[in-house]
Amino acid sequence: VYVQINKASGDENTKKLAKDFFRKLEEHDEQTLSLWKQFRDFSIEEYIRIYKRLGVHFDEYSGESFYQEKSQEVLKLLEDKGLLHKTIKGTGIVDLSEEKDLSSFSTVMRSDGTSLYITRQFLIISFRDLAAAIDRMNKHSWDTMIYVTDKSQSNHFQHLFQILKLMGYDWAERCQHVSFGLVQGMKTRRGEVIFLEDVLNEVRSRMLQNMASAKTTKEIEDPMETAEKVGLAALIIQDFRGLLSSDYQFSWDRALQSRGDTGVFLQYTHARLHSLEQMHGNEPLADVNVACLQEPDAISVLQHLLRYDEVLYRSSQDLQPKHIVSYLLTLSHLAAVAHKTLPVKGSTPDLAQARLCLFQAARLVLANGMKLLGITPVTRM
Repeated sequence: VYVQINKASGDENTKKLAKDFFRKLEEHDEQTLSLWKQFRDFSIEEYIRIYKRLGVHFDEYSGESFYQEKSQEVLKLLEDKGLLHKTIKGTGIVDLSEEKDLSSFSTVMRSDGTSLYITRQFLIISFRDLAAAIDRMNKHSWDTMIYVTDKSQSNHFQHLFQILKLMGYDWAERCQHVSFGLVQGMKTRRGEVIFLEDVLNEVRSRMLQNMASAKTTKEIEDPMETAEKVGLAALIIQDFRGLLSSDYQFSWDRALQSRGDTGVFLQYTHARLHSLEQMHGNEPLADVNVACLQEPDAISVLQHLLRYDEVLYRSSQDLQPKHIVSYLLTLSHLAAVAHKTLPVKGSTPDLAQARLCLFQAARLVLANGMKLLGITPVTRM
């Protein structure tokens, strides 16, 4: 619908119909509101279903439309603080310039008095955005509020936070915008328009094909579920490897490689280390003599494990998952090398225990890091 209406947006009659419909919404026209509510309920129902596949749960679905009534309070606040200015055309603006010469401003209200949405043509701030931020603070007393949207809206949020500060809300400094870039070259077998569900189905299908050609697949109880988890890991790691705001070229072949810097490789390493633990009893290790671990490959893994808290802290500071991704990929490569050069079987009891402890620590950190990224570790693939 969004694509179709944008194609028709040049037509004056369509513009008028859209404007009239929006005005009716703001005036609480019963029939218009009822239709809007149906669309909203259908949408949320689908969000919940698709997000469930990603392992994502939201406590609240309160979009901009939820704050339509509260936006009138924001209008009064702006007027009371002398922040709302009217242009000759009758639109409402807020002056954001330091010199108060309107060299930088944000439009907040149309000449007909209705509030505004973000459009691609020009930057506008909605009363509803302001009302939402204020209401969420009153309701949740949050420490930080993070907005996650595509990078084309960066200026919008910069202006939103500025207006909140002008209104006297010091907590505006604790609002953050995390922007993301575009995924280029992603095509599914169904064609050009990409829906998330199509992508999830396709990656599961491709993983099932890959697993069918591997010898271990017959041992897996639920190949479909495993393919879903490994496929999702492949998508997440490809998406999170670089800066979130960077555009990147998507490649199915690259994402699904089992030996490269991919989510498939992380899952494979985790499953392999889990198998090693099971092979040797899978019991809690006690009285381990770690002084036995003198080999360079063992020390490399140990030194890398020590960096885990530092990497978590860094990601929490700049809200970029790439630090964790890079760390886990390096850990997997180091663990893979150590797995070859540091055998548990055939070693002296002390050395076997110490090496097993090392591999267990690597697997636990790998599993925890994957979970932080929204990946469910598999134990067999």
